[in-house]
Amino acid sequence: MKGYWFILGTDITDEEAQQKYGKLWAPLAEKYQARLNPTKIPPMLKEARWSTRLIVVEFPSHEQAKACYDDPAYQEARKFALQASERELLIFEGELG
Repeated sequence: MKGYWFILGTDITDEEAQQKYGKLWAPLAEKYQARLNPTKIPPMLKEARWSTRLIVVEFPSHEQAKACYDDPAYQEARKFALQASERELLIFEGELG
């Protein structure tokens, strides 16, 4: 079964940190075969207290989703993501339609 990250975040407040995150994320996405927002119809964020963004990241397996998160290169990139905005990340297994 596929693995997913759901990322709920606030507006970006540090564009430079977000750009650094993006540069570090690109090789990780390739390494773990991650796809951003893979569904045909994007998810709609409803009833959010502080989140203004929802990002879905699809991986070929739950194991790859977890391995990507645990990768030291991602942990380095994560520092910039957390500097760029406030966010929460959930990892789960399943199949999106």
